[in-house]
Amino acid sequence: MELLLIGGPRFLGLAVIEAALAAGHRVTTFNSGRTNPDAFPAVEKLHGNRDGELAALAGRRWDAVIDTSGYVPRIVGQSALLLRDAVDRYLFVSTISVYSEPLAPNATEDAPVIELA
Repeated sequence: MELLLIGGPRFLGLAVIEAALAAGHRVTTFNSGRTNPDAFPAVEKLHGNRDGELAALAGRRWDAVIDTSGYVPRIVGQSALLLRDAVDRYLFVSTISVYSEPLAPNATEDAPVIELA
């Protein structure tokens, strides 16, 4: 499987890359290139900026995208829109920090979210 990881070899991205390679998948990363740039020599590395510098992704095709680095909905929307016809699946991994504090015990996905400025 051809996988695109939007994000780099840090935190969740590190685990995604390790698991994908162990399963025999081909991995391409898209990120700024600043975090662990020499890690995973077998991985294709594309560089750009999530906020409008997505040219490195244009004209390519992957089976799936795993997006681990979207902090603002508008920015996630840019890459999802660009890749809508270039991938079969787009998985955005969110974070608990989208929810308003304090988060009630046993909260569900319907819990109130933080309003962005």
